[in-house]
This record gives sequence, structure tokens and C-alpha cells, in this order.
Amino acid sequence: MHLFWILQIAFMTLTLFPIRLFFAAFMMLLAWPFAFIASMGSDEQELEKPLSWWRKIVDILLKAIMRMMWLAGGFHWISVKGRRALPAEAAILTVAPHSSYFDAIPVTMTFASIVMKAESKDIPVWGTLIKYIRPVFVSRSDQDSRRRTVEEIKRRAQSDGKWPQIMIFPEGTCTNRSCLITFKPGAFIPGVPVQPVVLRYPNKLDTITWTWQGPGALEILWLTLCQFHNSVEIEFLPVYIPSEEERKNPVLYANNVRRVMAEALGVSVTDYTFEDCQLALAEGQLRLPSDTCLLEFAKLVRSLGLKPETLEDDLDKYAASAMKTKKEKVDLKEFSAYLEFPVSHILESMFALFDENEDGIIDIREFVIALSVVCKPSKTLETIQLAFQLYQSENGTITEEDLAHILKTAMGVSQINVTHLFRAVDEEEKGEITYDDFYRFAELHPHFAEDYLYADQMGAESGLETSSLSAPNGICTDFSPENAEDKNKPMQKKLN
Repeated sequence: MHLFWILQIAFMTLTLFPIRLFFAAFMMLLAWPFAFIASMGSDEQELEKPLSWWRKIVDILLKAIMRMMWLAGGFHWISVKGRRALPAEAAILTVAPHSSYFDAIPVTMTFASIVMKAESKDIPVWGTLIKYIRPVFVSRSDQDSRRRTVEEIKRRAQSDGKWPQIMIFPEGTCTNRSCLITFKPGAFIPGVPVQPVVLRYPNKLDTITWTWQGPGALEILWLTLCQFHNSVEIEFLPVYIPSEEERKNPVLYANNVRRVMAEALGVSVTDYTFEDCQLALAEGQLRLPSDTCLLEFAKLVRSLGLKPETLEDDLDKYAASAMKTKKEKVDLKEFSAYLEFPVSHILESMFALFDENEDGIIDIREFVIALSVVCKPSKTLETIQLAFQLYQSENGTITEEDLAHILKTAMGVSQINVTHLFRAVDEEEKGEITYDDFYRFAELHPHFAEDYLYADQMGAESGLETSSLSAPNGICTDFSPENAEDKNKPMQKKLN
């Protein structure tokens, strides 16, 4: 960070920061009683009626209070471009990119309903403000919650403007605004017109971005309140009316709206999702290298229809079946029967990732190991334990060659040298190891991959460059839009 910024933050921390923090907190507390009174006794039928005169007054007061709260945070003026559509014109507002909790600014300006975790309504003060805007609550404990949420969005969107507009962040997570990741289809399933809304934070120093890498929530708040001025631009794009084909295909609809928003922002799009980035930047002992094919595998898993919420159950089923087949290899038709999916282009592409010698047969065990990594990206030892069960002989041991197969698949690379690691685990030089041997070694050497794999092969032809050494806040550079969008690049195989 430049010396000027360091001095500014130090000065602001001792002077303006505590005043801003106190004033922002006071404004939120001031808004609470108005939101609480207005929310009392409101049933669904009343919410679908036009606002009464006193509710309109409460709306104006709350918007003014919220605006003062953002003013306290240094957002002295908010640039708004375009015209916000009426609920009857566009029942859904799709907002991107989603990069921070400061994205709540357009929510407090419009009081549009949002999709929120059900737990949020129990947060003191903030929960009352959330309930006031009549959100669509999602419950993580309810397995049927996804379907109910989509049905509720659809019901409100098709109410001819009776319900307030729904504001949805279709990326589903925070990114660093360098590109737009895959949009989730929930906002597009109703098949009604949507109004795209794009956000920009043209600050010289980015203290806004809050993602799974980088500064935490409190640090972001501190750094932002220590800026003299924070800029934000909200642009309402023209209403997007879907074609008949887009109404029937929410994924196509979502991709086309994303393309329009990306063009307005001047950024690229990437087909990677939040789950892909979690996989690429997982904190397990085995960090994925930049040339891994597991990201491609993860996309194919989703395209095949294997759902994230049932993936662990699917993994158990496939693992149990693979243990019965042991070393037997299967062709495409047998692979199709094993997965209980018909042969398709997606299945053929997945099969090709494991077809080492292009001889039309694959080892099912490799599929199970790859699926385990995608399912549990941070739980390296669980995947290795499963792999031992798949590869071990009758006396519960594996050879160096077996370990090479396991780690090659777990990292999604074509070559890997495990000799150094294997010899370190095989202290008695028996030429074979058990999972207990490996587990004890991993307990004593939690960074075994860095010490025994990456250290030997950093910069070698195998391409084992660790992907998390210099990743920026959010999207990892090794999986940037430029790399992800190369459609003409041939499918990368795990081996060959």
C-alpha cells in the first residue's frame, strides 16, 4: 500500500473513523422503531395492496435515515444512471457484480425485496429492517427450500406488480468485479422481464471488495470508513424482455442477461462458479495447480445434473460400486451404466478426461477420487483415505505407483513425481505403505505437499505451480476469464 494511504488511514482512524462509526450505528438504531411498527400485523394480503398513506411516510423516513447512514460512511453522493422500471414493467431487478455488503446501498434506496437466509431475520435490529422489505427467506435446514424459494419468486414476479420488485444478485456470491461469474438461474426461471442493474465503485483505493480471500468484514468496514470519500455508481439498464426460447431455457436467459451486463461494465464473463473458485483455492494440504483439469471436471459434474446438495450421497454410492470393481476398467457404455446417466456429449467429455491412452477405457477409481476432491475440496485426508480403500491390496497397502495414480488424479495433472514423498512415508523401506502410515506422516508434516511435491517440481514441465501463492482478493489469477473463456482450446486430459 502507498505511504500516503497508510498515513491517511492512520490519521482517519484516530479522528473521523469513530465519529462515522457511531453516527452510522445511530442511524441504524433510529430506523429500527419505524421498521418495527410498520411490520407489525402485516399479513400477505395487506402486503399485496397499494401502500397506505402512513406506510408511504414510513418509507420516505426510512429511506432518508438509510441515506444518512451511507453519508456517514463517506458515500457523500450516489451516482444513479438510467431509469428504474416500474414493478409492472420488470418484477425482478438483477444486480451485478456482487462484491461487498455495501451492495446493500441500492436495496436501501429502492426497498426492493431480496432473497435472504432465514437466519437473518433473527439478527437484532438488522433483522427487523430486513423483514420490513418483505424478503424471500431461504432456509438452509429445509432440503426443499430451493424449490420453495423459486416458487415464491415466480409467484411474486407473476403478480402483475402487486408485490414489490425483487432484487436478486444472480452471481450468488461476492467476487472482485474483474469479471461476471455464472449467474444462478433462480431470477430467470419465472420467465418474466427483468431489469439489469450494474454497480461500480470507482475508488482509487479498493476497500470495498469483500470476498473469500483478503480482508475480513470488520477490516473492510474500518478501511472504508477511513476514506475521505467513497464513490458508487448504480446504473439501471433497459428492461430485458426474454424471447420464447429464453423463457423455456432459464440458463440461456441468464447467460444472455449476463452478457448485456458485462458489456455495460466493460468486463469479461467466465463460466466458472463460486464453487469452482472454492475448489481452486481450497485450504487442504493439496492445492490445485494452474493446469489442473478438475475445474473442467467440476463443470461437467454440474452439467451432468449431479446436484451439490446430494453430491456426498452420490459419492458414497459411486465409491461403494467402485470398490467392487477394483482394478477393472470400463468403456463408455459401462461408464454410462455405472453413473446411471445416458450417453451424451457431456458424458463423453467427462470420459475423455480419464481416458489416459485414448484406448476407450477408464479406471472408475479415478472418477471417484476426482469427485471426492470436488465434493470435499478442503478435506485432503478424507479423499486420500477413500483412495487408499480403492487401491489397497488385501493386506491394506499401496505401492509407489498407486500413490502416483492417487495424487495425479486428486490434483488433476498429467505427471507427478511422488518418489520423495513415498520414501519419506515408507520409513521401513518395505516398498508399500498403509493409510495409517500416511496419516501419521501427514499429522507430523501438515505441509507435506509443499515440502515433498511442490518443492521438487516447482517450475518443472509437469506444470505443478501452486495456485494460491499470489491470488488476488477474489478470483484467482490462474483461473481468470481469459483462461476460462478459451473455447477453442482442446479438452485437457488428466493424463497424456
